[in-house]
Amino acid sequence: MRKILKAILFAIAFGVASSAIAGEVSRAMFTTSIQDREPVIAVDSINSSSFSSITFFTELNDLEGHNITHQWSYDGKVMFEKSFEVNGARWRVWTSKTLLPEWTGSWTVNVLDDDRTVLTSKTFEYQ
Repeated sequence: MRKILKAILFAIAFGVASSAIAGEVSRAMFTTSIQDREPVIAVDSINSSSFSSITFFTELNDLEGHNITHQWSYDGKVMFEKSFEVNGARWRVWTSKTLLPEWTGSWTVNVLDDDRTVLTSKTFEYQ
């Protein structure tokens, strides 16, 4: 009986782990704008004298039913979070952040799953 119970618990744990990683972030990038639900251009740095905001775009595949969060961090501090419910097999979402001139340096956006697991992470420089 004990062996059967262990096998059932293992199968449940394996099934939960498999479903948590079943989907993926197929694209994640910083951009200066979105047009027709697509990033206009991918950037890894922007100049504070030319831009005062930046957008982070993600394309999600096979994560329907999950809640995905964009977590924006600067200087080791979370500055902004926005969560999205994924309502399709292919889902595109983006968030934008207005940046103050004194916030120059490295910014990171973590893409988090329901359980706060980091699915991907991207960094850009605000110069």
